[in-house]
Amino acid sequence: MAADQQLSLFDRDEEARAYHDPEQAGFFSILVNAKGDKRQSSHRLIDMPTVLGLIDKNRDAWMTQAEFIRPNRRVVNLARVGLLFADLDTYRKPWASGRTPEQLVESVLYHCTQEGIPPPSILVFSGRGIQAKWLLEGALPRQALPRWNACQRYLIDRLAHLGADRQAKDASRVLRVVQTVNEKSGEICRVVHVENEPNSQPVRYNFEYMAEILLPVARWTIEQQRQEREERAIRRQLKLLPGDKTDNLRGFSGRQLAWHRLEDLRTLAELRGGIQEGERMQHLFWRLNFLLLSGATNSKLMYYEAKALAKELDPNWQENSKELMTLYSKAKAYEAGEKVSFGGREYPPLYTPRNDMLIDLFSITDQEQAQLRTLISKSMAAERHREREKARRRASGAVDRETYLQTASAKQAQAQSLREQGLSVRAIAVQMGVSVGAVSGYLKAAKIVQSPCVLQPAASTTKECSKSVRITNGEAFAEGRFFE
Repeated sequence: MAADQQLSLFDRDEEARAYHDPEQAGFFSILVNAKGDKRQSSHRLIDMPTVLGLIDKNRDAWMTQAEFIRPNRRVVNLARVGLLFADLDTYRKPWASGRTPEQLVESVLYHCTQEGIPPPSILVFSGRGIQAKWLLEGALPRQALPRWNACQRYLIDRLAHLGADRQAKDASRVLRVVQTVNEKSGEICRVVHVENEPNSQPVRYNFEYMAEILLPVARWTIEQQRQEREERAIRRQLKLLPGDKTDNLRGFSGRQLAWHRLEDLRTLAELRGGIQEGERMQHLFWRLNFLLLSGATNSKLMYYEAKALAKELDPNWQENSKELMTLYSKAKAYEAGEKVSFGGREYPPLYTPRNDMLIDLFSITDQEQAQLRTLISKSMAAERHREREKARRRASGAVDRETYLQTASAKQAQAQSLREQGLSVRAIAVQMGVSVGAVSGYLKAAKIVQSPCVLQPAASTTKECSKSVRITNGEAFAEGRFFE
């Protein structure tokens, strides 16, 4: 499809609708360059067509790619995100010098093929570089942010040859609005390529498929190791895994856990109907710590996120940023890959507390823990594990002990009844569809049940009783025990 045809099909509203749904509840933000002064405004998604129509096409304008629960584009306010993206500063690369936007498109598609990356759904010429966007089949909720961040990180790494901007990969990022001018080049931002499906709509990718391609560890391996970690957590206090910069599964799991802890603290505030004045800084400090550990923000954006979190705690609270200076220093050290040694182990500079410490610090009750995801005691973690295992066994066809014993008792009674009718053990086995050994066991067990306790002669203090059920080859047999 020619570029001018795509431009007519993909105006600014059409392009935005590819990853924003005006029917959803939430907000998006617009950043506009007004005479050298960048001004930001947030609007409801339902008003998106009207807002986009009012943008002056002769000025620089950018729009958020994600959607937010509040009129503030900080990542702590994320509602959902429906695409992966990369801002490719091709103009910084010598090989791209003098190439037309269409030639840049060819280079991007070729490089994606070489890297084993699916072709972007949409390629936008930003006026100097290329904005590549992979539309997803469905918008991801905020709970999936750590995995989305991981995919973004690896995607940017693999597109480094194309000039991928490493600073433009977070969920709060803004990219240029289609059909607006890039004042640095005088070029119009426009759609230059669409990867279509058979229905002539831009191709959309399943997020799990993209994660499998981009992440260094397959999804099923992540799930298997997650289950193993949960089992280990029962035997010892659940502990935050280091969210370091080694880009491996352990670091990724730490980011996921840190995000869930941030969400738990927010849930705790909701359960308590808000946070009292003397506890606000404590909540802000730990929320920001976990936000940094999750990889959803960095030291450069930390204070912006802090303001958003403070407003969430109390719209009228003016937090003292000086109290966060220590956390800022640790965030810088964390990003530099530094480690802290303690007890013979290495940890990231940011705080990685144990659950019992957080439970005590925030005085989290058992009733509150029941509604949290990760800030729970060892006993509650063990109980949840037992429930998951019980559900897993049921799903695999296992039955509870009472049902099993009832079934075994019924088989014993059936075998005994057929035996009384004169059938041989082999004939009973054929009729019941079990082995000869199983039938012998049923008949033996039935006799024990009928006469459960046989007293020995008076001179002996030993008596024989049926005390347990033995399972052999999937069949149950009563097992006699002698005891003093």
